[in-house]
Amino acid sequence: MSHFEHIGTALIHGGISNDAHTGAVNVPIYQTSTYQQDGLGKMRGYEYSRTGNPTREALEALIAELEEGYAGFAFASGMAAITAVLSLLHAGDRVLISSNVYGGTFRLLAQVFDHFSITYRIADTTDAAKFEADITEDVKAVIIESPANPLMTVTDIRKIADISHKHNLLVIVDNTFMTPYLQKPLTLGADIVVHSATKYLGGHSDVVAGLAVVNSEELAKKIAFIQNSTGGVLPPFDSFLLIRGIKTLGVRMDRHIENAQKAAEFLQKHPAVKNVYYPGLPSDAGYEINQKQAKNGGVMISFELHENYDIETFFESLKLVMLAESLGGVESLVCHPSTMTHASIPADIRAKVGITDGLIRLSTGIEDIRDILADLSQAITESEVK
Repeated sequence: MSHFEHIGTALIHGGISNDAHTGAVNVPIYQTSTYQQDGLGKMRGYEYSRTGNPTREALEALIAELEEGYAGFAFASGMAAITAVLSLLHAGDRVLISSNVYGGTFRLLAQVFDHFSITYRIADTTDAAKFEADITEDVKAVIIESPANPLMTVTDIRKIADISHKHNLLVIVDNTFMTPYLQKPLTLGADIVVHSATKYLGGHSDVVAGLAVVNSEELAKKIAFIQNSTGGVLPPFDSFLLIRGIKTLGVRMDRHIENAQKAAEFLQKHPAVKNVYYPGLPSDAGYEINQKQAKNGGVMISFELHENYDIETFFESLKLVMLAESLGGVESLVCHPSTMTHASIPADIRAKVGITDGLIRLSTGIEDIRDILADLSQAITESEVK
């Protein structure tokens, strides 16, 4: 539980926010691999930086407080975080995953954990009855993204968590798109929250990091053991950068969201646009549920142009908005999920869940919205097939 009533304050002062030794208002970068001991078995709280580091510890305390969890853990990437969480499972276990998830999560399950006889099944987490029907004896966990990447599909986290716990499943929620500023899955019944902190938490496209937060001492002990044993920890300098990024999360997200709402409304009204996927639009299928569990629709938008527009020309015509992997930085980015973020998902599965070759994903930055909309508009005009 946060020491502060309002998350905007907790972002800046939460966790371990200063240095007790010197009074520094920022936690220093403890760039050390090891620590002097005062005698056999006489440590000053740290022994080796894979096991524990003061800068990383400050970040871990901060994200635990922001997500209202028991303990937090920082990893070298979002995939390292989800790998550690999935390492809780055993051979013969099965995981249910939302019908559209990040391609890296799918690849990890389909091509890495399958070596250890841990399998997956795609489930419709938006339909409680269908989801429960997919729970067989071997299912031990569910991974939810809400909104999901890249179709922004919304799952009722509390409802799925209640069903899952009835069947003793571990509930894992990827909260990358929303961040704890907009949504707190642990308060909705999740057991573990994971983040690609590379995205909005870092916020400046200059650090790769992953975070996990658990809701109990038992899970904390297990993840701490896995983190130390497998060693995919976040270095001190990257931990410092992430703390620095989180301090401005509130003001950045407010601008991101303001821009995203205007961009989604612009795209929805544009005659060249066939479909818009954004849970901040009242017309979106997930709008009502998202309003119930999150502050607003977030920042990410996906859309499709009509068939008489060429998306390759659209991407090539953009001047401000950049074509790039990732999301969540201060700059606006677009990507083509079927050949970029979700290329590792087989084409037949992509088609089945609705990730079409014409789908465009937009991470709305914090530039002046007039410039963003002008760039989108001219690129759409240029892409029309004459």
